[in-house]
Amino acid sequence: MDILHRKPPRTDTRMGRDCQFCRRQDPNFIHRHPMDRLVSDKSQDTASAHITEDGYVKHRIVEVTARVNVSRSPGPAAA
Repeated sequence: MDILHRKPPRTDTRMGRDCQFCRRQDPNFIHRHPMDRLVSDKSQDTASAHITEDGYVKHRIVEVTARVNVSRSPGPAAA
């Protein structure tokens, strides 16, 4: 592995759990590689808690997509 990529922590996968944020927001969550779904067991559902770099990147993409969708949603109708 080169110096530009972070090394995955040497933890047992049983210590991880599915990221609930990604599970709710990403329609392709079930198609992800199983390791890309996992976050550290004792952490929050954040991008940096993901065990793999691909999981981190996919989490960030889901966050950005959610923000774009919120900003494009129509506001309350003017009366």
